[in-house]
Amino acid sequence: MKRNVELVVISDVHLGTYGCKAKELLRYLNSIQPKTLVLNGDIIDIWQFKKSYFPKPHLKVIRKILSFATKNTDVYYITGNHDEMFRKFTDFELGKLKVCNKICLTIDEKKTWIFHGDVFDASVQHSKWIAKLGGKGYDLLIIINNIVNWFLEKMGKEKYSFSKKIKNNVKKAVKYIGDFELTASELAIDNQYDYVICGHIHQPQIREVVNKKGSCTYLNSGDWIENLSALEYHDKEWKIFYYDDHKHLLKDDEAEEIQEMDNSELLKIVTNFT
Repeated sequence: MKRNVELVVISDVHLGTYGCKAKELLRYLNSIQPKTLVLNGDIIDIWQFKKSYFPKPHLKVIRKILSFATKNTDVYYITGNHDEMFRKFTDFELGKLKVCNKICLTIDEKKTWIFHGDVFDASVQHSKWIAKLGGKGYDLLIIINNIVNWFLEKMGKEKYSFSKKIKNNVKKAVKYIGDFELTASELAIDNQYDYVICGHIHQPQIREVVNKKGSCTYLNSGDWIENLSALEYHDKEWKIFYYDDHKHLLKDDEAEEIQEMDNSELLKIVTNFT
């Protein structure tokens, strides 16, 4: 039985990289029936894209997204820095799928501003080659982490996240996350938005921000590399969905709802776009 959800926001999936948890994301997507699905940037990682590595589960995620867009779900693909090449297709529409740089929605009479968030990242805006180099290092760290976690599972021990540990302990990283959240929130308050929703920093969050000018709710959808998280809005309430907390309730791969294209055709589409 699929869960009906009013609005779902996912970001930072990084399809085409070794760290992407496409199988888990597919199980999640197969468990829901959203009225609106927002893909908030870095869904396909064009920076790291290789024709030699785009496994079937990654293609199945794209197929699932297309199946939503051909049915009753409004799908917004907001571009991020890792899929910035799609920005040349801004305002492109295919069925209920629309490519955009940001969206502004009204949710239960509350103004909502959704964008990826890389606009705040100086390393991306001014030193792109450094950011790309960092992306490759991050991908390598994830590969090593996956190997370590494989051994930990075999020994019956809990998984360990290198990058989470680094982010939580390095003062500069903690400050960057705090500054990011505050900057987005202050801009939202200045523009009289009730909600501001970002991705980019891979840090799931729902928090109220208040200053002299007013208040807003800052939200971040996290990622599908480490946190395996999404934002859900239903019955006038925001929640962070964590895959690890619900995986025992999710079924394995269901039969695909869209059969018009096989995997080779889908890969051809992805390659043409990149």
